[in-house]
Amino acid sequence: MPELPEVEITRRGLAAQLTGITVADAVIRNPRLRWPIPKNLPERVCGQTIRALERRGKYLLVAFDRGTLILHLGMSGSLRILPGGAPPEKHDHFDLVLSNGTLVRLRDPRRFGAVLWHRGDVHAHPLLATLGPEPLEQDFDAHYLHQATRGRSIAIKQCIMDNHIVVGVGNIYANEALFRAGIRPQHAAGKLSLPRCAKLVAEIRATLSEAIELGGSTLRDFVNTAGQPGYFQQHYWVYGRAGELCRKCAAPIKQARQGQRSSFYCGNCQR
Repeated sequence: MPELPEVEITRRGLAAQLTGITVADAVIRNPRLRWPIPKNLPERVCGQTIRALERRGKYLLVAFDRGTLILHLGMSGSLRILPGGAPPEKHDHFDLVLSNGTLVRLRDPRRFGAVLWHRGDVHAHPLLATLGPEPLEQDFDAHYLHQATRGRSIAIKQCIMDNHIVVGVGNIYANEALFRAGIRPQHAAGKLSLPRCAKLVAEIRATLSEAIELGGSTLRDFVNTAGQPGYFQQHYWVYGRAGELCRKCAAPIKQARQGQRSSFYCGNCQR
């Protein structure tokens, strides 16, 4: 599914072209997403100008003067900017039609995405209010992670994938960051020392930043707002490489199941 880098890439692509543009119409073709698209959404957004596009975790926040549109790409969704009048395909469920003759189209084959509306402080919305810090911002640091993990026997990989602890570190990037930090995904979070927490924080930041620069990961169907795939998957150290040789030490990459997700690691490089 699209993780933080893919959502951030989408945000940047939309922000560059949509900020300051007025919405002329909203088209709901299939309201049955993870949560129903509000029936009155067209009347809420029509005639309003897009003031900013922000991201909180994996949620995109389209700010208007009188509310915020909350978007989520779900498991397989994408947002693309297309010419006005572009014919919809089977999984194209929602359009924002813009006054400049273009439109923003949500394609979501599995319908796990979201299109919601919120008045007032969007960060108080139930989906956002309890989220942890952003991994690329200053409040996510070694001391925070060390304190957040004390007394916890949960595996460190599951810990950093918990959005209440830190947002947006999905399965791909958790695997990659843990390899770079030399930490096994099964390591008990509460036993991680402060220096190792510092190393892990640094590698989470580095991994996510590199992925953003490379356009994210395209494993199935992620594309950016221009329809282009990402290339970070060409730089994976461990993810999806079970049985292949470690690029550092030539030991075979191992695979394990943790919390219904696959973990990939090198038993030699990670302790």
